[in-house]
Parts: sequence; C-alpha cells; structure tokens
Amino acid sequence: MALSDISIKRPIFASMMSAAIVLFGLITLTRLPLREYPDIDPPVVSVTTVLLGANPEVIETEVTEILEEELNTIDGIKSMTSSSREQVSAITVEFELNRNVDASAQDVRDKVSRVRGKLPDDIDEPVISKLSADAQAIMWLALSSDVYSPIELTRFAEDVMKDRLQTINGVGSIIVGGAKRFAVRIWLDADKLAAHRLTVADVQRTLRAENVDLPSGRIEGSQREFTVKTEGELKRPEDFNDLVVTYEGGTPIRIRDIGRAEAGVENERNLARFCGKLAVGLGIVKQSKANTVAVARRIKERVEQLKPTLPAGISVRVAYDSSIFIERSVTEVAEALLIAFGLVVFVIFVFLRSIRTTLIPVLAIPTSIIGTFALMYLLGFTINNLTLLALTLAIGVVVDDAIVVLENAFRHMEQYKKTALQAATEATHEIQFAVIATTISLIAVFVPLAFMQGSTARLFNEFALAVVASIALSAFVALSLTPMLCSRILVIREKHNAMYNAFERFFNSLSDTYRRWLNWAVHHRKTVLLIGAASVSLIVLFFYLLKTEFIPTDDKGSFLVIIAAPEGSTMDYTDKSLRKIEELVAAIPERDTYFAAIGLAMQGPGRVNDGIMFCRLKPWDQRKRSLQDIVAELQPKLFSIPGVLAFPIIPPPLGFSFSRKFQFVVQNQDLKQLDGINRDFLNKVRGIPGLVFPDTDFKLNKPELHIDIDRHKAADLGVSVRDVASSLQILLGGLDLSKFTLDNKQYDVIAQLEHRDRVTPQDLEKIYVRTRSGSLIPLSNIASMREVVSPSQINHYERVRSTIISAGLNDSMSLTDRIKIWFAVKMGKLSPQMVPQTTTLGEAIDRVEKLARTSLPAGFTYAFAGESREFKESESATKYAFILALIVVYMVLASQFESLIHPFTVMLAVPLAIVGGLGALLVFGMTLNLFSKIGLIMLIGLVTKNSILLVDFANKAKEAGKSTLDAVVEAGAIRLRPILMTSISTIFGVLPIAFGLGAGSMSRRPLGMAVVGGIVTSTFLTLFIVPVVYSLFDELRVKIASRKSATVPGSAGSVPAGSALPK
Repeated sequence: MALSDISIKRPIFASMMSAAIVLFGLITLTRLPLREYPDIDPPVVSVTTVLLGANPEVIETEVTEILEEELNTIDGIKSMTSSSREQVSAITVEFELNRNVDASAQDVRDKVSRVRGKLPDDIDEPVISKLSADAQAIMWLALSSDVYSPIELTRFAEDVMKDRLQTINGVGSIIVGGAKRFAVRIWLDADKLAAHRLTVADVQRTLRAENVDLPSGRIEGSQREFTVKTEGELKRPEDFNDLVVTYEGGTPIRIRDIGRAEAGVENERNLARFCGKLAVGLGIVKQSKANTVAVARRIKERVEQLKPTLPAGISVRVAYDSSIFIERSVTEVAEALLIAFGLVVFVIFVFLRSIRTTLIPVLAIPTSIIGTFALMYLLGFTINNLTLLALTLAIGVVVDDAIVVLENAFRHMEQYKKTALQAATEATHEIQFAVIATTISLIAVFVPLAFMQGSTARLFNEFALAVVASIALSAFVALSLTPMLCSRILVIREKHNAMYNAFERFFNSLSDTYRRWLNWAVHHRKTVLLIGAASVSLIVLFFYLLKTEFIPTDDKGSFLVIIAAPEGSTMDYTDKSLRKIEELVAAIPERDTYFAAIGLAMQGPGRVNDGIMFCRLKPWDQRKRSLQDIVAELQPKLFSIPGVLAFPIIPPPLGFSFSRKFQFVVQNQDLKQLDGINRDFLNKVRGIPGLVFPDTDFKLNKPELHIDIDRHKAADLGVSVRDVASSLQILLGGLDLSKFTLDNKQYDVIAQLEHRDRVTPQDLEKIYVRTRSGSLIPLSNIASMREVVSPSQINHYERVRSTIISAGLNDSMSLTDRIKIWFAVKMGKLSPQMVPQTTTLGEAIDRVEKLARTSLPAGFTYAFAGESREFKESESATKYAFILALIVVYMVLASQFESLIHPFTVMLAVPLAIVGGLGALLVFGMTLNLFSKIGLIMLIGLVTKNSILLVDFANKAKEAGKSTLDAVVEAGAIRLRPILMTSISTIFGVLPIAFGLGAGSMSRRPLGMAVVGGIVTSTFLTLFIVPVVYSLFDELRVKIASRKSATVPGSAGSVPAGSALPK
C-alpha cells in the first residue's frame, strides 16, 4: 500500500508524523550553535621560535631550515611556508583537510622535539600553536585613561579585567595586546662602565649573585621544625641602584655609579592607542564550540557590571566585535526567510484563490523547514549564513511537490467530478512518479558536493545537506500530509466571487493562448530550435563578459589599515605617520571607534616600522555609505602620506587572514637573483590596471651593521666570540638578567645601554670586553664594523626561498557605473585617461600568470597563495561538481524513465537556465563567483522539475493512445498551471536573497540572482523547446524502429507514431 493511501485512510497518523517532525525540529533549533559560516578551517599548525639578536640569515640557516627539513617528513602536508625575520622564525604547516588538527599538532611537536638539540643553545623554546578561526579573538576591549600610565593600565588589565572575564561561560582565553608590562630597567652608561673598568658581564654576575631567594633547608628540634629561607630578593626597583658591582681601592662601585635602575616597561618597542588615547587591548577568544553571539553578549553584560567598579579615570569600550556582523547577517537571512515565506504563500493564494485550499501546500513549508533543524543537529551543523540561506532558497521549492499533488487533485474534482477522497487518491497515484522523480533529480544535484575537495566542499556541505533534507521532507509531506488534507478539506464551489472568476478567466485565456502557441511551435520546429540555439549560444558571450572572483567582499562594518615604514625606521618615525592616519580615520563621518598600534605581531616580537589600525564603523542603518565606498575614498589619502606605505584592507569574507586579495609567489634559491627579478617583475605587475599598489615582502633594504671578529687576535687575548656576542646582545638589545617580585608576581630585570650610547655606529667603539688577563680592551681592537643592506625577512614557500607579490583590487564598479562612464566618455564629459581602472581577482590571476610565463627566466617557479590559491582551487572544484551533477542527474533520469533519450529532453532545461542565470548576473553587475556558481549548479535540479512534469505526462498521454504531437500539446496545456505555480513560487522565494540588502547581502545576492534568472528563462523556453525536442526525438525513435523492423522478415514495415516501442 502506498504512503498516500495509508495517510488518506489514517489522517491522525499522517498528522502526527508531520507534527513529530516539527516538534523535534523546534527542540533542536534552540540547541544549535550560531556562527557566521560553517567551520571550514584547514588543520594549520605554526612553529614560532625566537633567537634574540639574530638577523634573518642566521634565523634561516640555524633555525628555519633545520625545522623545515624535519617537519617535511610528516604525512598529509598540503603546504609549508616560513618567514625568517629579525629574531623570529615562523613556520606555518597546512595539512590536508582529512587530517585531525590535534593529531597534526602532536606530529609537529614530536618532530620539533627530535631536532631540538640541533638548534642554538640560547634559543627560546619553540612555541607550537594550532591556528584556526576559533583561536582568534571574537572581540577586543580597549582600556584607556588620561590619568593612569600604560604600565598601570596593563597591570589592571591583566590582574583584574582578565580574571573577571575569564570566568564567563564560553570564554576560552584572553589576549592582552599593546601591553606595557612592568619591568626593572637598568640603564648603563658606556663611559662610566669604561671608567670603572667594568663590562656588562660584571653587572650580570652581580644581579645573579645579589638578587636571589633560595630555600636553605630546615632546623629540626625535638618537637618543632622550621623551614629556612634566605630572602635575598630586592623589594623595590630603586634598591638595585645600591648593589655593589666591584671595589676600587676599597670603595664600592654600585649600579648607581655606572648607570641607573628604575621602574620601567618590559618592551619599549610597541604602543597602542584607542581613539587617540594610550590604551591596552583585551582580546576575547571563545571556546571552540561556543556560540559567538552568546559569548559576546555575556562579555558586554559583564563589562557593564564592572564599569561602576572601575577606578576613576579608566574607561572600557568595545574596539572590535565580530558578533555584530554575524548577528546582523544571520538576522538578515532569517528575515529574508520570513519574507520568502510570505511571498510564496501570496503566490499560492493568487493561483488557488482560496484560503482553505492554500493552507494545504503552505503546511509543507514549516514541516520541511523546521524539520531540517533536527537533521542539522544530528549532523553537528550550526545555524549560519549558509544553512539559513539554504532554507530560504528551499522555501520556494518545498511547496512544489505539494502544489503538483494539489493541482492534480483539484483538476480531477473539477474535470471528472470526483469526490475529494477519490480525487486525492487517484491524483496522487497519477503524479507520484513525477514527485519522486523530481525530488531524486534535485537531490542528485547535491551529491557531487560530497566529492568536492578543499575548503569549497567544506563550505557547502552544510548548505547542500540542508537543502537535501528540506526537499526530502517536502516529498514525504507531499505524499502523506498533502493527499490526506486534499481528501478532507478540498472542495469545488459552484459559485465564486468576481475576483476568483476574473483570475480564472485570465488563467483559462493564458492556457488557451499557450496551447495555440505550442501547437504552432511543434509545427515550426526548426524556427523554435533556432531560437533555442541562439539563446544557448549567448552562454559563451556571457562567460566572456562576466568578471570572476572568489567570493564577493561584504560590508562587515570594519576595516584595517596596514602601515609599513622604510626598513630601519624608528618607532618615533612610524608613530608620526600613524598619527596622520589616525587623523584621516577620525575624520570619517561614519567612523565609530579606531584602535592603532605599532610593534604588534601574532608571532614573536613585533617590528617598530610596522603599524596596524582597526576601524569600526557605525551600524549599517546609521550610515548611507558602504564600507567599500568609505575605503575607496580613504585609499588615495593614505597613498599620499609621504615616507610610509599605508593601505586599507577589507576583512575577507571567509577565514581570519587579513592578507590582501591577490598574492603571487615567485621562487628561487639565489637571493640576489630573486631580488633582481622581483623588482623587474614587480614593475611589470604595477602596469596591470586595477591592481592597487602591488608590493613585495622581499626587499634588500634593511640597514645592518656586521661585526667581523678577528679570531686570531681574539684567541690570543682570550676573548671568545660568544663573550662578544653576548655583551652586544645585552647592551644593544636589552636582556632580562634577573627577576623581581611585586605583589606575588615576577617581572623581568633588564639591562641595556642608555639610548644616547646607541645612536650611531660609532657608539660601538665605547664598548669594552675583558681579556684572559682581566684587562679591558675596546671592541674595535679585535673586531671591524661594516654597513650592509640585507633582507628584512627571508620567506620560504615549500622550503624554497620565495617572495610574495601582493596587491589590493579595485573591483567595486557596478554595471550601472560602467554604463554611465561609457556615455560620459562618448559625450566628451570624461577623458578616457580619467576612467577608473578595475579588475577582479580572476582577471588579475589570468593577467599575472600570462606575464609570469613570458617574463620569468629559467630557474624561477611561481604559485598562488591566500585567496588567490583558494580561487584557483574553487575554479576546478566547481567545474568538476557541475559536470558530475549533470552526469548523476542524467543517470537518475535514465533510471526513472527507463530511457536513454528522455533524459536529454528533460535536461535541455539546463542550458536554457544557465543562459538566464549568467544574463541576470551580467545585467545586475555581479560576478561569477563561488556563490553564483553554486546557484548555477542548483539550477540543474530546479529547472529539470518542469521538464519532468511535461515528459512524464506526455508519456502517459501516449500510453493512453494519443499521437506524439497531441500528447505534448496536451501535456503542456494541462501542466502549465502547476509549472507556473512552482516556478513563480520558487522565484518569489528567492527574490529576498537576490535583491537583499544589509549585512552579508553582497555574497548572497549572486546566488539568488543566478537562480532567479535561470528559472525565468528556463520556464519560458522550456514550455516550448522541450515539447518540440520531445516530438523530434520520438519521431527519430520511430524511424529507427521502422528501419529495424523492415529488415526483419515478415515485418509490417511501419510503426504508427503513438505505438509502444522500445525506448
């Protein structure tokens, strides 16, 4: 017994099944976590190693290359990159997506441990970290004050705020950024050291001997026991001034005689400001599975609770909050879902003109959509932009099957005067094959997504399965709840109101007109086919005209400014430029807050010639200009700042990287050759229009002083190279030589030369070292000094020395703007030289790749990185998915129709839809990107539904004895109304996505527009072309069968067009 028969006979059973689906969907809906996108982070592990005082070449040879060689033996590595810069080796290992990140991190730890003994002895312990979006701060709080010093702000942030926030449910860790941690600074005077015949090694020995707490054993009596502790640590920073370093003629020489000790900061080479005030940042990192929006809300609530308890003069404000965009974006999609629901209900009502009848297909929507949440929960999915987008797109689709069943039952009652029970039973039997066929074909479209590789597959897995689940549930409802409702509440009224009659006359007139035009079409097949061929040929033109990119850039309500001063610049120099940029940003009317910093780094010590600024804009409804418009206005102002490179970066739509969109890697082991071709090739890249300030990360422009030690002289005098290097490291770089305890926390004691003694290269002549005999000699006696220019950092890509050429893209001109500019040029209002040059990521990749093939000499290789690499990978992945989807759908249709020809007829709707999808993208100035490509893949399943309805009905009409031409005309006329209903309801369901505004709409709109355009053209052309091709194929089949039968003895020689033949 069919499911529909059981449901009709047992209405309560059918109702309870649907109610159970909705119930479990509502229960799981409250338990699903919320995030912006599905978790698509690849397993990435970083190894950061610090060797104080080492230049990039030393870091490369003594640290990076040793680690890379060992790490390369790990299985499953997708790519390995490294950066060797001053004092820091940073290696990033990206693993294949099928690798577990925890297991990958453990493999890295094991390999690093194996070669730890080969690394320099005085190196810091390598830090191994897992990199993911969940490891990044979801919110930054800024503590600023006009009263308290940065040191006091830092102590308050670490000792009070951090502890209070750490206890919030969902908070994983707290990062303190721009910290000015307390330290005891001992500033040494080079002249006084020389005058008292002392070296920094003497100071080091004194600190280690005189500032120490040691357990000293126990005193054990007969009844009591005492633990003895020698309290030798100094209690105040100024007490260090009284430490005796040596004696001269019985007179003690103290620290105060050769320098000064004071309370200072651990790192003087960084600073942070919030809205122009010195500040300290607190970055909140959530736990991996925690709800971003919920955690951010709890943080803000806790901050409001703490504000009354803050010391007077300290303010706390939110500097960055990623949850705002996530919440607004998800809310926008949820609102689009509700709007789509309302529009679909309206469309159904217009066609059915009865609230009672409209209720039948409408009930399929909550059952299918809400029920999908239960499956999402079981699969570990989240509520995010893509899953909600999938459900929004599905709203117009899930009613299709119910509409088809309802319309057929209504036709049976109206034409054949059957009762509701008879009509529901027989109409469902008649149409259930088409319902199952359309459902399976639509689900089959998403099967290839399971075979896709890379982040593209990860991104759309949840999207695809959400659509599949809702469609599968809609088919279940259409074959259970819908026929039951039809049998109970469907009625044919004898009299109708004037509006109903007017619509009925319109639909009848439309059906009669279509029947006449279809009858003309099947008798003028060449003309119709030429029109179809001409339409399909536009695909080539549209592909040529459409620009390509990875994912459209959304307005997330914030942007960054990257500042790079020339190598060798001081922090004061960088800060002057940073203040100019702060003034520019502060003047933006839409600006809310901004946070600026120098010397910050994700890995190891930062550089004083690097700066960064985060700017948060006002909410979307409080500003007229988009983020892209604001950045476009700011960009030339930043470029005009002299003596520094500054450019804005819009946060990427996916991931947590803040790299520029275009990244091109050039590889060669020879640094001089790499530098030469790098400059030449970079100049050529700068000639490509639309690329915004192309630059390279490899530059031989860092001024260095190399100290060459005469080993023979040094050996004769008993001075080791290590003694020289250690003295220079402490005096010039500053090194913690001891510890100081304050409020039960330990802080560094750092010795360093006074700033005035390390201003020029000649100041090195003031440094002395001690010989074997105990006498002092100037460093210049055993060493010479030379100025050189070296790279600021040495990068490796796949263990080969490389440079990354990166650029921003000017890709924000719409088709409307292009048309206006074209007319302005033609009318002489605008000079061609003044036309803004734009380019998309796809165009930039093609142009640079062509340039590389002709410009790079032998021995050089190249690759793409970052978003450019993701774009290249997604290109091949989506092509593979599209082709595989066509093959799978064909196989499904061939199995269902038991024919090798009819699937071709059905699938003719696909190219007719693709031309509409591409045309809509072109007309509305959108690009061919990952979202629009997924929309085109969806069309394969969406548009074949109409063809299946036509072909299935034509087959049944032929089986009933009608000729092929009569069958296709009858199929078209009878199926016109359900085809229009399903198509228009799908279009109206997608319209809120295609024309949506607000947060996140830029990435969603291309998908919706591709679907809308494809369904519009496919619906119109399918109604004529599919019947024409069906009749041609059937005629061809008959001729082939006739020829075969003519060769068989005793054959009748001819076969009538409507007879049953092998398919």
